[in-house]
Amino acid sequence: MKKILFLFATAIICTTASAQTFTLKSNDMSGQISNKQYANFMGFTGENLSPQLSWENAPAGTQSFAITIYDKDAPSGSGFWHWVVYNIPADTKEIKAGAGDVTKNLLPAGAIQGNTDMGIPGYVGAAPVPGLPHEYLVTVYALKSKLTLDKNATAAFIGFNISSILIAKASIVAYGQR
Repeated sequence: MKKILFLFATAIICTTASAQTFTLKSNDMSGQISNKQYANFMGFTGENLSPQLSWENAPAGTQSFAITIYDKDAPSGSGFWHWVVYNIPADTKEIKAGAGDVTKNLLPAGAIQGNTDMGIPGYVGAAPVPGLPHEYLVTVYALKSKLTLDKNATAAFIGFNISSILIAKASIVAYGQR
């Protein structure tokens, strides 16, 4: 398996210019997606481990956070949601590696893992089809409130609801190739 990866971070803030930048970081996705974040199916031998994520300088008024990992280049016609987590408490500043495993209970109390595009909650590792690199967008959202959604809500519907209570977001983009 050949990997070509690129990483950069961005932040979009809907606050005053004097505020510090809302920033997302990852020890696991610094420069490349490691084998830990790849799937362990479809010919991949990865560990299917969600990445460690941390953030700083959340804007004033943040009542909760959400996290998504999205592959816009998946050959589905609409991309692929690898991880959706919401209602992360406002005092949280880090999510441990492996927290996307629903059996390990590593997320803060109250956080909810929404369904991925596999139709199940929890993290689904990267599995790019052969060819051009895939872009994986990891985003943390600072939100005005918590979400009240059905536990079977789709990732797209969760994302739609996130956008209605968004204060700021910060992202890391990585490219992976088989």
